[in-house]
Amino acid sequence: MKTLCVMVFIAVVLFFQKATAQQIEVRGGNPVLSITTAVIGSEPTVVVNTTSTLRYRRQNRVTKITVQTSRPSQSFTLKALAQSVPLGTAAPEVTLTNGMPATDFVVNIPAGSNIRRTCTLRYTASATFAQGNSAEMGNDVHTVTYTLVRQ
Repeated sequence: MKTLCVMVFIAVVLFFQKATAQQIEVRGGNPVLSITTAVIGSEPTVVVNTTSTLRYRRQNRVTKITVQTSRPSQSFTLKALAQSVPLGTAAPEVTLTNGMPATDFVVNIPAGSNIRRTCTLRYTASATFAQGNSAEMGNDVHTVTYTLVRQ
């Protein structure tokens, strides 16, 4: 039985609409997801992290938030999902793949006052025995970018 340890660090690049006003930010630091266990005869156990949040301001036009990642030589699977979205609609869970185009994350954020809203970020890390492990393949360190744009 292989022991699998997947370390996924999430760093976030912020998007600023105006130089003086932060429009979107990730709170909670860089989560680390380590897959270390598996039931005999099964694939490694999936790990979920919900310690980070995404805080954004409502704009004067209908907007959306997109997500993308940068991770050359990606070995393992990382997914992201917006939960408890107070304003707008969460898109389906996104599988983050290196080089992917920006993908809808929260859509239909209505126009209005620029009140700040916060949703929970749910990251899910998974791997298969066929993908190897961190000791053999190295850790996957992702830079995830969230962008607030006009819809």
